Amino acid sequence: MDPLYREIILEHWQNPQNAGVIPNADFDITETNPLCGDEIRLTGKIKDSKLIEIAFEGKGCAISQASASLLTEEIKGERLVSIKRKNEKDILELLGIALTPARIKCALLVLNTLQKGIILLS
Repeated sequence: MDPLYREIILEHWQNPQNAGVIPNADFDITETNPLCGDEIRLTGKIKDSKLIEIAFEGKGCAISQASASLLTEEIKGERLVSIKRKNEKDILELLGIALTPARIKCALLVLNTLQKGIILLS
């Protein structure tokens, strides 16, 4: 594993971006990875089909929490149509490391949670 990416994951795990809960959010969705117990809650505000604010809280491994931090940073301010196109490859590129199949599920928990939240708005 590239030490730079290892540092990025540890930094986002220890000092997550967009941590918290948005009051009066347009969406509030929680998902759990039943295999390991990781949990992510996403809250967000939408205006003019654009994600203007997003926050997360959760518990779990460094991969799931770092993924949530990295993805929320990436999509803040984006249009919903662009966010809906996010996929597994995008998340894995943000992390920048090879993962085992079990760890991929940890990394994708935030994407699955986000997609369910955005679907509720459609």
